[in-house]
Amino acid sequence: MPDQDLSIISLVMHASLLAQAVMGLLLLLSLLSWTHIFRKIFAIRRARTQTERFERDFWSGGDLQALYQSALNNRHQTGSLERIFESGMREYIKASEKGLNDPHAILDGARRAMRACYQREMDALEANLPFLASVGSVSPYIGLFGTVWGIMNAFRGLSNVQQATLANVAPGIAEALVATAIGLFAAIPAVVAYNRFATDIDRLSIRFESFIEEFSNILQRQIH
Repeated sequence: MPDQDLSIISLVMHASLLAQAVMGLLLLLSLLSWTHIFRKIFAIRRARTQTERFERDFWSGGDLQALYQSALNNRHQTGSLERIFESGMREYIKASEKGLNDPHAILDGARRAMRACYQREMDALEANLPFLASVGSVSPYIGLFGTVWGIMNAFRGLSNVQQATLANVAPGIAEALVATAIGLFAAIPAVVAYNRFATDIDRLSIRFESFIEEFSNILQRQIH
């Protein structure tokens, strides 16, 4: 019996049509997950840098009106925390211009505005995380399906062979196991990236919430 080429490319090319479809789907999921991973790396890094820069400016003792005006003039460069500050300050200024006499209503309006902006910013930061979680949890099972199907085909082919040997069944099983390998290749980076990004976003979330509380206290002192 001639030696069979057991290279990865050869195994994929000789796999059944369904197994090839499974491998193609897994490779597509892997490509999409890596695209989201690199985008999320840059997005989180940019959000962290912008947050640190604004915290430095805010706690340096500068005028709140000047910070607010700077945020309005540089909207394309503002970060998440700066937009949260801008929304609260805008609501506070509007309430003050309307001559509201209820300090609690003014403070509550500013806090609600910041909370709404905070939620929008968190939704933007968490975009595509569910996709990474899905790829990480589903890809191994998709690969396992391709493997089971390939092994079934390998053993079905033995029905026409009078004497089954390892040489008869090895290529078919090797083809099937490639699907599992590709499934793990797609799943492992997605799981690692998801856990890392979730931790980084949680840390940013804590910083945003702390700022909302601290800025609310500053506004409360200004009102009184």
